[in-house]
Amino acid sequence: MFPIIGFLAGVILALLINFNVPPTYTVYLAMAILAALDSVFGAIVSTIKNTFKLSIFVTGFFGNAFIAAALTFIGNSLGMDFSLAAIVVFGSRMFSNFATIRRIFIYNINAKTETE
Repeated sequence: MFPIIGFLAGVILALLINFNVPPTYTVYLAMAILAALDSVFGAIVSTIKNTFKLSIFVTGFFGNAFIAAALTFIGNSLGMDFSLAAIVVFGSRMFSNFATIRRIFIYNINAKTETE
């Protein structure tokens, strides 16, 4: 429940606060957001499975965001596009977590209709 509340609070704050990111930093911010969303989807899966640990979520949220932004910065400094690695890894994990969430909800809906 914490990840969903935190995610919604973040979205609401982002919509209410007028904050402009300089174009130079948009790639780094995009990679950090992608990694953070991966952590949110992972937290939702672990919440559904009753294995959620706040310390794991917080360290993963900030750690993944930092690593993704740092990889992008290092890649840009070297003239290479390391952001593609972050996109592939975090994007595939995010879609995998979403698929797990979807399967659990469909299973629960089907189990409910079978018992009624």
